[in-house]
Amino acid sequence: MNESFSNYFNYFTEIEENFQKARGTSLFLLSPLDWALIETWKNSGIPLEAVLRGIDAAFEKWRARRTRAQMVNSIAYCTQAVMAEAQRMADAGSSGGAAAESKAPFSRAEIERYVVENAASVRRAGAGFEAIAEALERIAEEFATAEPELESLEQRLTALEQKMIATAKARQRDEEATEARRSLDSQLKPYRGKMTAAQIVMLEQQFLDRNVLDRLALPRLSMFYLR
Repeated sequence: MNESFSNYFNYFTEIEENFQKARGTSLFLLSPLDWALIETWKNSGIPLEAVLRGIDAAFEKWRARRTRAQMVNSIAYCTQAVMAEAQRMADAGSSGGAAAESKAPFSRAEIERYVVENAASVRRAGAGFEAIAEALERIAEEFATAEPELESLEQRLTALEQKMIATAKARQRDEEATEARRSLDSQLKPYRGKMTAAQIVMLEQQFLDRNVLDRLALPRLSMFYLR
């Protein structure tokens, strides 16, 4: 297995832990907007190291201010610093993805349990999601005879997740979509000036995707969410 691919599965966990450490509150929970933003960074290929450095740099700047009227309550506060670090690493020709350890991030049992539990959750969603649940159940059955190849498995799970999101959106009522958009606009408003138009578009998509799945109690299927 490719080393950077293996270590990349730690993306969400390491960012969450680093933000909590920098903030000084280990029990602080990231918001749906925060998770959506992290996902846009992942999908954009922002190296994990750039995000971690950006978070640290943003908090260093915040602590250096003479007055700190408000606590940092969203990882969106760190956006500009993260993008600056990503650009700095790109200019230096560093991906930040390599690591000395190539050990698989999850055990076979953990992955199997994850797939089985997700299949059950999708099946509980009822009509329209049966085919996706059946596909997940078939994947779970394969664990009995073969060790999963993570990159191939991740591709299959991601394809099923995209199909599930499309199905969920087709079932969403107009008033639910409007409510989700209002929630997004309210949470994003303080940080729009820190992001480019392209970043905002990606963030909006990720937020709305997460919202529609949450409404139906549907899980994320990608192994990036096995935490």
